[in-house]
Amino acid sequence: MVADKRLDATQLLTRDHREVEDLFEKFEKASGDGAKEKIARQICTELKIHTMIEEELFYPALRGKIDDDDLDEAIVEHDGAKVLINDIEAAEPSDDFYDAKVKVLQEEIEHHVKEEEKQRDNMFSQARKTDVDLDALGERMAARKAELQRIAETEGLPPAKTATLTEDAA
Repeated sequence: MVADKRLDATQLLTRDHREVEDLFEKFEKASGDGAKEKIARQICTELKIHTMIEEELFYPALRGKIDDDDLDEAIVEHDGAKVLINDIEAAEPSDDFYDAKVKVLQEEIEHHVKEEEKQRDNMFSQARKTDVDLDALGERMAARKAELQRIAETEGLPPAKTATLTEDAA
C-alpha cells in the first residue's frame, strides 16, 4: 500500500507500527484456524518487509549519527522476531505453541516499538536531530516497501534471514 502523501522515514515506520499493532489486535480477537492463520501470515509479511527496509535503508543511514548501541540492539531484536516469524510461517494454527509464538512475537514487537518511538531519547527522536534527509530516505523506503509488497503478493517473500544469529542457533 503506497501512501497518498509522502511520509518521512520515521513517519513511514510509525505508520507500519500502528498497522502491525492493529493486526495483532485482530489476531487476539480472531476465532477459527483459518482466520488466525490469515492474520498471522499478514503479520509475518508486514514484519518481514518492515525489518528489511529498516535494515537495508534506515539503520545504515543512521549508523554513526545516532547511538550505535541502539542500532545494534534493534538488529538483534529483529533477529529474535525473525526466528519466530519463520516458525509461525512454517506452522499451522493447530500446532502446539502457535498462539503462544504469535503472542511472544507481539510482545517483542511492542518492546521494539517502544525503543524506536516511545521512550525518552528514542531512536526516531535521535534520527530527527541528525543531518539525514528523512524525507528523501522516506521516499527510498516507500519505494523499497512497495517493491517488497509486490514480491510478497506475486511470488512470496523468502524466509526471514537473521543478521546476528548463527544458523545453528536459529
